[in-house]
Amino acid sequence: MPVTDMLERHADRGVMMITGGSRGIGAATARLAAACGWTCVVVYRDREVDAQNVVASIEADGGRALALRADMADEQAIVQAFRRADSLGPLTALINNAGITGGVCRIDALDAVMLDQLLAINVRAPLLCAREAVLRMSTRRGGPGGAIVNLSSGAAQLGSAGVWVHYAATKGAIDTMTIGMARELGPEGIRVNAVRPGPIDTEIHLERPPGQLDQMARAAPLGRLGSPEEIARAIVWLADGSQSSYVTGALVDARGGL
Repeated sequence: MPVTDMLERHADRGVMMITGGSRGIGAATARLAAACGWTCVVVYRDREVDAQNVVASIEADGGRALALRADMADEQAIVQAFRRADSLGPLTALINNAGITGGVCRIDALDAVMLDQLLAINVRAPLLCAREAVLRMSTRRGGPGGAIVNLSSGAAQLGSAGVWVHYAATKGAIDTMTIGMARELGPEGIRVNAVRPGPIDTEIHLERPPGQLDQMARAAPLGRLGSPEEIARAIVWLADGSQSSYVTGALVDARGGL
């Protein structure tokens, strides 16, 4: 059965904003969500061609999408992206997907400048994006309600020792904010959940030491890497209020059993 059948097709689900939407999990999520009826705002920082290609593929399939450039480390850029998206219709879903790793290094090699950028993009930006989403979606403010899905990582539990403890720490923050926001915003019609991917076949893992990703894939009970499309299905299911209406505050592992 096609995923769009399981998630139900609707003529118009409103607007979904996807940060880091130009590639990998973000791009897969935009394509699937558009097929399910959302108008998708594909937010990118540098990869304009990739973002426009995602939009073109959505439009070729009969969907609606817009690519918007915004640096997630810049609060005003975030605010402007949401304001530009307002013209497309009511915001009903936010996917906090944008993130960086800060590079592979041990704790004793951490750089403060890198840490500031890492925290700005991986922790501050999701909170600021959530702020803007709540201002639009909260029923207390006259909004339609909606869903926020945060992208965490299995690293939040495993710690990623010797690789990127600093990155894992930011994903631990994502888990915490997900639980807190779910409890705060539930009475206002907003569900908040997180997906914690494991080893997924995306560019982010190219930074790992040679052979480490293959080792992780073999160690997973499912014996392979996950695909961006598999994670997108979990994200869109959580965003779909007709399917996951009683799910909030959940940290959904999609890690192949790791």
